[in-house]
Amino acid sequence: MCGKGATRSQSSASILSGKMKMNKLLKRVLLVCVCFFALTGQVMADSLSDANRVYDAGDYEKAAKLYSPLAKGGNAEAQYVLGMMYRAGRGVPQDYNEARKWYRLAAEQGHPVAQFYLGWIYAKGRGVPQDIIKGYMWLNIAIANAEDEARKEFIVDRDSIAASMTSDQIAKAQALSKKCTAKKFKGC
Repeated sequence: MCGKGATRSQSSASILSGKMKMNKLLKRVLLVCVCFFALTGQVMADSLSDANRVYDAGDYEKAAKLYSPLAKGGNAEAQYVLGMMYRAGRGVPQDYNEARKWYRLAAEQGHPVAQFYLGWIYAKGRGVPQDIIKGYMWLNIAIANAEDEARKEFIVDRDSIAASMTSDQIAKAQALSKKCTAKKFKGC
């Protein structure tokens, strides 16, 4: 009997030792993952800074190449800048559809300037059929999310568009703004 009890204790000790080794291993793996994600975030921030410097220096083609992988990776600022570049034809061919695509991706992440320009594209009918209600909706959303100075400018532009709208169109656009905001800007 004594032998059986000793074997059970040794088995329990082995299992406990194995669990402790597994916990140490899991902690190490977790630490490696945390470090990896921290470094990846820093690399993306450095890459965005590099792209901004190249853009500010006027090398738009190179800037577009630097912004592109960041935008494809979900960076809202890079998506907004690519939208701006496609809208203006800076470093890339002018393409309102491509601009709309990038503005939409950034707008869905809450980027207020991208929301503004997405509204502008719809209100003016650039690359899409003109949709003044959808344009007003996005401008309204941009106003709600913008900082003080930008908000003032966005209001002026929204109100100039509203001057050509009926009160029913404005009411519909305002209702759509609320729905879109409630859906966190997805599928608007």
